[in-house]
Amino acid sequence: MATTTAFALVALSKALSWNEALSGVFGSISLATWIFLLVPQLILNYTTGSADGISLAFLTVWLLGDITNLAGAIWAGLVPTVTALAVYFCFADFVLISQCLFYNHLNARREAINEAAAPPDSEEAPLLARERSNESIGAPGARRRSSTHLSHSSGARRDSLVKILEDDVSGSGSSWKRNTWSILMVILVGTAGWAIAWRSGVWRPTPNHPGDVPSKEHVAVGASVLGYLSAVCYLGARIPQIIKNYRDKSCEGLSLLFFVLSLMGNITYGVSILLHSLEREYIMTNLPWLIGSLGTIVEDGFIFVQFRMYARDSGSAVEA
Repeated sequence: MATTTAFALVALSKALSWNEALSGVFGSISLATWIFLLVPQLILNYTTGSADGISLAFLTVWLLGDITNLAGAIWAGLVPTVTALAVYFCFADFVLISQCLFYNHLNARREAINEAAAPPDSEEAPLLARERSNESIGAPGARRRSSTHLSHSSGARRDSLVKILEDDVSGSGSSWKRNTWSILMVILVGTAGWAIAWRSGVWRPTPNHPGDVPSKEHVAVGASVLGYLSAVCYLGARIPQIIKNYRDKSCEGLSLLFFVLSLMGNITYGVSILLHSLEREYIMTNLPWLIGSLGTIVEDGFIFVQFRMYARDSGSAVEA
């Protein structure tokens, strides 16, 4: 990230100060990160034909955070690009939630059909049920995984998925390289986007004089309340996912890249705000968004610990 940023700064005019340029670059990288954030989880759900790994409560609370963020942006009269991005967030959340509901309904219906089509009880049935029960409790998260093997074709797809997921959590093999390249491409797109916006005049640094920093009195009280409510939603959204991972003793069905991009987006967004100005009025004005972004870093870090811990418990190799 530092190398890419340095090249961008050298190529640009010296009219910008270092903190202005860095603030713009990190802000643009954060924007690119949020745009591509949900794509890895959408692809993983589609590939597996399941959304068992992700908590709907997590997505629902996150959607509430994005809705309040959008309402606050409109109420505060923020620039159109901020409002448009908030609209995109709500749309992306709706797509992911709809996909999860679709797969949950589809798999539940398939399971009901399989149970209805099961042969009548016989003398061997108790033995078979006992064998299935032993298999389901043999490893953490096995019960949830076995319930998704609803047909021969889906079973084959799940078997191939297990190896992919093990690569994801172990940080090795082609998956590690793919995730690394994805992160580098997001950084490149964000930096290039800012450079183009700066050269074309679309982006200009916000004045940073004491009299130009908006005070809290100039921000609608209702907009500030919505901003803090949005921050609370973002902070609370990951708690259901952390609890679900703990109960299942598994992170299977979750995209590691999804949480890596979330972490990177929160860090770059917070850094872009702090690099722009450290004046008290400016910090207080942006405090709700700082809390929502920087506060979730700890929770994302906890989920990374769960990825490694449950990968080790399931026997997957985890590299340092």
